[in-house]
This record gives sequence, C-alpha cells and structure tokens, in this order.
Amino acid sequence: MINNLKWIALGMAIGIIMLVTTTFFQQEINAAKNLLTTPVTYDNKTITIGRTFDSIALDPAVTIDQESARVTVNIYETLVAMEHERVVPALAKSWTVSEDGLTWKFTLQDDVYFHDGSIFDAKSVTFNFNRWMDETSPYHAGDFQYWNIIFGDFPCLIKSVQALSDNIVEIKLNKPYAPFLSTLAMPAFGIASPNAIVKYNEGLKFKPVGTGPYVLESWAEDGEITLERNMSYWGEPAKIGTLIFKTIPESEGRIELLKNGDLQLLDNLTISEIEQLSDSKNIQLVKRPFSNVGYLAMNLDNRFLANKDVRLSINSVIKTTLNSSCKFNSYSRHADTFVPPGLWGSNNALRQKYIPIDTSLAVMDNYSEAQKHLRLLVMKEPRPYFPEPMKLAKTIQRALEPLGIEVDIIELPWNVFMATIQQGEYDLLLMGWIADVMDPDNFLYTFFSSENISDGLVSNYSRYKNKKVDELLTRARQTTDLKFRESLYREAQEIIHDDLPAIPLVNTITVVGVDKNILNFVPTSSGLEPLNTIDYKMEP
Repeated sequence: MINNLKWIALGMAIGIIMLVTTTFFQQEINAAKNLLTTPVTYDNKTITIGRTFDSIALDPAVTIDQESARVTVNIYETLVAMEHERVVPALAKSWTVSEDGLTWKFTLQDDVYFHDGSIFDAKSVTFNFNRWMDETSPYHAGDFQYWNIIFGDFPCLIKSVQALSDNIVEIKLNKPYAPFLSTLAMPAFGIASPNAIVKYNEGLKFKPVGTGPYVLESWAEDGEITLERNMSYWGEPAKIGTLIFKTIPESEGRIELLKNGDLQLLDNLTISEIEQLSDSKNIQLVKRPFSNVGYLAMNLDNRFLANKDVRLSINSVIKTTLNSSCKFNSYSRHADTFVPPGLWGSNNALRQKYIPIDTSLAVMDNYSEAQKHLRLLVMKEPRPYFPEPMKLAKTIQRALEPLGIEVDIIELPWNVFMATIQQGEYDLLLMGWIADVMDPDNFLYTFFSSENISDGLVSNYSRYKNKKVDELLTRARQTTDLKFRESLYREAQEIIHDDLPAIPLVNTITVVGVDKNILNFVPTSSGLEPLNTIDYKMEP
C-alpha cells in the first residue's frame, strides 16, 4: 500500500513538473510568436541634406557625378564596401582569390531582397555584370563610363562572371588587377534588381531598385529627392525614417536654412560660408581629408596646345599668378602632381617648372591670333575641388593675357558640362576628381591612360597618349607588390610632369556643416556617406 502511495505521489509530482514545464515553454512560444507578429517600430525622423545641384541619374552604373552618387549609395549596395579605407563584407560575406590573382569567388549574404521583393542571389550578380560589360546586351543602355574607365571596352579585363550556386559567384579576370577588390566597393557597381532592369532598362536611372537601407519615394522637378527607410532591409534598418536631398542652387540662403534647422547637413561649404558658421553653437564643421585634385586639362587635339613649349608657357604664367594671388583658401593647397598628398604613391618631390616670360613670348610669336584664341570650359556649380569655379576661370583668363592668348570662358550647368566634355568641345577644361578608391590607379589611369579616350567614354580629358605611361600604368595594375606599384606610379608621374598634358592646380579639404543634434556622422574621403547609421537627437 505504501509502495502504491509512493508511486501515486511520484506520478503526481511528475505531472505537476510536466504541467509547469509545458506552461513555461508555451509562454516562451507565445512570446516568440509575439516577436514575429508584432511589427518593430522606429521613430519616423526626417533629416534634410542641402546640395548645390540636382542628381543627373539614380542609376550608379551610368553616371559619374557626385550628387547622383550621394543619393544612390543609400539605395544600392555593392559586393564589398570600404570602411576606414579597408575593404569589408557587404552583399558578399566572404571571398577568396587564386594564387595567380585571376579567379575570385564571392559567397553572398543569405535572405537578401531587392526593394521590389525579388531575391538577391548569384544570378542577380551575373546579370548586373553582363549588363555592365557586354555591349551586345539589350540592357547595356546608356554610357557605362566608370566600367569602361576601369575595366575597358568589351572584351575587357574581366573574362567571365558565373553563378556557381545560388550564393556563390565566380569572377575570372584576363589579367591580374591589384585594386580589383577595392574597386568593387565603388558606388558605380551597386547591384540592381534584374527584374527592374528588364522592366525599366535605360529608365532605371529614374526608377532605382536596389537592396539598400533606403527606397526612392519621389524625385521632384525642383531637384528634391525623398528616400524612405527600407523596412525589409536585410541588415539593421536605418535610424532615420526619411532622407530629403534638397537642391539649393544659390549659396545665399543655404547657411540660414542650416542655422535655422531646416537643413541638417550641408556639404562643400565655401570659405565665406565656413566663416559665417565658425561662431555658430548649433553647427559642427566637419573636415574631410585631402582626397581630390582640381586641374586644368589642355586638349592636345588642338595643334597649338600640342606644342609642349606652349603648355609649359601656359603653366608658368598660371602657376605664377595663382601662387602670388593666393586664390585658394586655408582649406586648400597648391598641387604639384595628380595624386593627392598623403595617398601612397604620390610623388611629392615633384615641383612645377617655370620659364621666363621672354621665352614664353618667343614661343607665342610662332602662332597667329586665331590659333591663340581658346575656349575654356567651366562648370557653373561649385565643386569640392573648385568652390568658386568662375572666379578661378577668370583668374586663368587674366593670367594668359600677357602671352597674347585670348580665352573665351564657357560656363555650363553641371549636366550640360558633363555631356559637352565627352565630345571634346573645348581647348582648356577646368576639371577635377574625388577619390572613389584610395589608390593611385584611380587618378593616374583615369586621367592619362590612352584607353580612356573612347568617344562618349572619355576621362582622359587632355587626350594624352604616351606608350611608356600606358606601360607603367598597366604594369602597376597587374602586380600586387605594393612597393613595386609605388615605384611604377612615381615614374609615371615624372613622365606626366615633364610632358605636362594638364596642370595640377589644387587639393582641397572639403568641409561639411552638420547640425549639432546629428549623431554618428562619419565623413569619408570620397564624400559619399551611406546615411543609414546616423541618428538625430530630438530636442526635449
């Protein structure tokens, strides 16, 4: 009897334990269900970014202007990204490369979706690469200038791109390319939805569809672009619900909007704007490092400018004028080469050559007035490397007058300017470059490789051709030995410095006006910051 009671008691105890355990686990299950069914809420904060001109297109593959890229870095993502000048995973979570540097394999992130709901996978990546590289593709619609600048015409540096599985992509190169991984982090190689490409084709530049933390909400005729938080983002959703990129062409008024809290970020401040903000308690002035160069390209298709002595004469009077008049502000420095200071490979020992004015005048005597009548093309809107482009153009115009060179200044809006320079319709050109990748290749190959003179895809604006320079730049792209690469770039700069197809003018530190309540804004050397990690502290 006692034994029976013992077993009954034991059974009751087990039953109670099971009931308690079952209840506990059911509560856990219900809690988990609540997490899955209850939507996560985020503050619907809005910040407004001031800019001087509108984007040209929101398809990063077919535009090279910075104001377009400022927006698209929040809509599109690349296989890898740059973080503190270091390559980190993005849409690819890992990668390997063969010993010969020709075969790269990328393993992709799981459960990533485009804004249109279609899945991101290896086939999506191959579709985008084929669109960029294959001129026979029906979706190769537009000018894929960045692709051609870096990888060349089809067939190009890349031999093939293949999906080995749903989440593994293999990229084979025809030749080793040392900056390949960091190049893939450039905004131009953001991965777009294949469904959207098929649907919109060239119209993708107005209907961007990526995987990024923000989705395009609207693009108004006045240049105001609104992005909304992507709540289906595969990573941590953005802290700010709405981004507004507001175009404010006139400098006057921009500062008041920033001071009054109508803008939270304002980039590319002029020296006068910096002075106006220097005493403001509500605005932080955030500096970017030297990562750009502004220069004067001389079109060597012009027979007058094809004469090296003419170019040296022009360089002498312009540099003398600029050095004596100090046209650049305290956030700028005179440039002597085309690789920014502080970037490895920059040949900082180079100094500009000068010849006496009498020697220059003797050179000019060999040419007629008509030959010495030149067109100088300049952008209307300020750029990071030229805060006051028209002022600089007029300084150059006056500097050339003693040589009997008459200069017509042609000022064009940025989108018209970019289209015009592709056709070579200028003699002199004020132009510049902001580092996409902190590698000398991004400057020297872009500016001076003879491969970059293709009609409609020009970035060698001097139309300069030198076989030795081409050889050095090609070898530097193909070796992974950093010291050897550096020596090749230094030698290339010496030849370019001697030939003088263009005149390096200035390196600038760009300054951003940032509302004091903005948190986690980290400036990049390129000036293209994804804004999903910033926050805005609301006043109590």
